[in-house]
Amino acid sequence: MKNLYWIACFSKWQDMRNPWFTMSIIMISLVLIAHFLFQEYFYMKPCEQCVYIRLDMLTIALGGIIALINPKNTIIKILAYTLAFYGIWLGLEHSLNLNRIHEAISTENPFSGVNGCRDIPLYPFNLPLHEWFPSWFKPVGQCGMDFPMVPKSAYLNAFQEFFVGKNGIYNNGWYLIPSLKFMNMATCCFIAFLCSFILLFIMFVSYVFSQRKIVFTIITISLVLTLKILG
Repeated sequence: MKNLYWIACFSKWQDMRNPWFTMSIIMISLVLIAHFLFQEYFYMKPCEQCVYIRLDMLTIALGGIIALINPKNTIIKILAYTLAFYGIWLGLEHSLNLNRIHEAISTENPFSGVNGCRDIPLYPFNLPLHEWFPSWFKPVGQCGMDFPMVPKSAYLNAFQEFFVGKNGIYNNGWYLIPSLKFMNMATCCFIAFLCSFILLFIMFVSYVFSQRKIVFTIITISLVLTLKILG
């Protein structure tokens, strides 16, 4: 009975706007932080995998925004779950790819079998996002090298100096705890996508079991697979 109670609670919760709004805000915030703080303010240039991850996060956010229209509507719910799961799938892939490249570079392993970055990114459905929004989606950095590239002519204030100055804490690359080199950017992104998947999966399964939406499940999974194959 307890299990049924929790399933019913999560099913009702995913019918509300709060979880979808929170998910969208978090993903959009991460993209804004990556662009305005790390790229523009700390001079950390985005690589190919980095710009893919930005799009993945925005895809998840788009799913959440669509759900906000009416999270109880079945068609809207299908679109929301499809986009969110699709974005998470891509995000996990790109985060793992970036981490493999980062590890290969940091260990200087010539037998890692990891390729570098493309100068021209390949977005889903050949969308030329790097041409439409170059400052956001054009890779200008090298994969696995997430340290700041401060122009010689740049004047750094005290805050910037602390992070990316001569003895800045990010000089050897971005880490959640720089002094310990604990959790690089790719790992943090992977955890963010994994947490999103766990939460979304619980919401999805609770809705399917409580409402017995077998057709809903088949359609959603089919759409996610279709996007992945065609994209």
